[in-house]
Amino acid sequence: MKTKLALILTIVFSLVISGFKIVDNTWLTEKSKNYNLLYTSADIKNLKEYKKLMDNGIVSVNNFFGATYNKSFDVIIHPNRHSLDSTWRKDWAMPDFKSECWMVASGIATKLDIISPITWDKEACEHIYSQTKKTQQLITHELVHVYHGQLNPSPDFSKVEGLDWFVEGLATFASGQCDLTRIVEIKNAISQNKIPDGLDNFWTGNLKYGLSGSVVMFIDKKYGRAKLKQLLPLTKKSDLLSVLKITETDLLLEWKAYMQNL
Repeated sequence: MKTKLALILTIVFSLVISGFKIVDNTWLTEKSKNYNLLYTSADIKNLKEYKKLMDNGIVSVNNFFGATYNKSFDVIIHPNRHSLDSTWRKDWAMPDFKSECWMVASGIATKLDIISPITWDKEACEHIYSQTKKTQQLITHELVHVYHGQLNPSPDFSKVEGLDWFVEGLATFASGQCDLTRIVEIKNAISQNKIPDGLDNFWTGNLKYGLSGSVVMFIDKKYGRAKLKQLLPLTKKSDLLSVLKITETDLLLEWKAYMQNL
């Protein structure tokens, strides 16, 4: 019995002096410059790659906004979907919530929750870990949400009104996900008159990433990066339109013309 106890204490001591800390008997943590990485023993072997993905994403966010995060945040690597769902149920006060298969991550001001990317092939649909560019862009997308949330009065965006398209469009554009494929899809939808009537419906349907991302791309092009950054603290669509000094109708007309000329 003493031998077993001594062995356990030795393992714990070794983890602590090597920079790791046991949390709630199952979680381990490692501190980085901008974030605290929480993970389970199943992902010890993946840490180097995951930290690279996070650090690359942070560099992209810093370069896009010309600034870094206001405060440190947690990055929680969940070993499976059950772990992620359990967290989201508590965070969103939805005890019966079950995530869709394409949902693998979420970012708010204080944290980024993500299913261990190496397990996506079996834990998710639409995401393949070996598609390195898309994997990086997805992680960067969520890191944009973290940055945005730290500048918004609603850190988790729950009190944002009529700006779902902007929250998601910003992350789509800033992460590089508003790519040629999506641009072509939106150009085709415009030519076929299949665009929603108003911005409130842009974050819906199969084209929601392209729709939302391309509007933010247009705003960035027309008004400049400094003006785009001024929109991050806003929580209402009416305030955003007021800052841009444009009506929703005119914004959409100009966006369509911009997209058609790309």
